[in-house]
Amino acid sequence: MATKPVADLQPRLKVDYNKRLAPGLQKSLNLKNPHEVPRLEKIVLNIGLGKAKDDKKVMETSKNTLRKITGQQPNETKAHKSIAGFKLREGNVIGLKVTLRDARMYEFLDRLINIVLPRLRDFHGVSLTAFDKQGNYSIGFTDQSVFPELSFEETTTPHGLQVILVIKCKEMQHAKALLTGFGMPFEKGTE
Repeated sequence: MATKPVADLQPRLKVDYNKRLAPGLQKSLNLKNPHEVPRLEKIVLNIGLGKAKDDKKVMETSKNTLRKITGQQPNETKAHKSIAGFKLREGNVIGLKVTLRDARMYEFLDRLINIVLPRLRDFHGVSLTAFDKQGNYSIGFTDQSVFPELSFEETTTPHGLQVILVIKCKEMQHAKALLTGFGMPFEKGTE
């Protein structure tokens, strides 16, 4: 008896998008072409090191955080210009970023919506004002300790984290409909 290879397993949200969400959005948004249906292209996680750019401990903690949360090695972002007021020289490492696509993207979004956001203190939903003109959505975390992949020892040096959901869509309302379909908990009564 042949078993199904592990490589054929699809993330839960990807299967849900392809089978239920995309056809439903096409119908509800009155889109004639299936390629017009809003879809998630990638998720970018970014940590700006700011004043801690010269501190090796913060740099290693930040790299470890992104590595554990995403399962990928983070890329270093470097300064393009020297700015004396910020004690910044061209080529200095000023941040870290990871870009998630396809299966890892859907797995991360699933964990973000169902595990991380409910763990936030005094959480009443994510803001509706975090969309940009293209329909991309940004969420900022002031502390990385809400991610269950990290142990207590790994969260002793707190740093912020920004998550950007890059969505291909025609207008912001289409992006909101997509994220609502995925189960993103938006604030009530702010529409």
